[in-house]
Amino acid sequence: MTDPFMQAAIEEAKKGLAEGGIPIGSVLVIDGKIVGRGHNQRVQQGSAILHAEMHCLEQAGRLSPADYKKATLYSTLSPCDMCSGTALLYGIPTIVVGENKTFQGPEDYVRSRGVKLTILQDAECIQLMEDFIASSPELWYEDIGKE
Repeated sequence: MTDPFMQAAIEEAKKGLAEGGIPIGSVLVIDGKIVGRGHNQRVQQGSAILHAEMHCLEQAGRLSPADYKKATLYSTLSPCDMCSGTALLYGIPTIVVGENKTFQGPEDYVRSRGVKLTILQDAECIQLMEDFIASSPELWYEDIGKE
């Protein structure tokens, strides 16, 4: 059975896909409660930065350093450099990743900075991305900054 917080992130990913966007979702959890939810909004908002994790953190709003220090960031896909950097900036100590088969962010660097990183290799997360990449490769490459 999928972790309920990862399931919430998957629900966010599916929302993004249903809106015509990229199926990546994220939730921020503090003290066993979801305090922020987000999904990739680059297409929907015409944004350069609204990856799922960025949207999630934006939706969580301003939090104290003490809140971030006890938070867990869930993402259906391995966070990219930008999203990993934001987690590092705010001192989020734990990141749970749905999968890193279709894309792998700077995981070794994140670990070297003391973050506990758990990779689930969740079949549903993998399938969402594999299907999306097969159907929309140009949009996917745009999202990760590749030609």
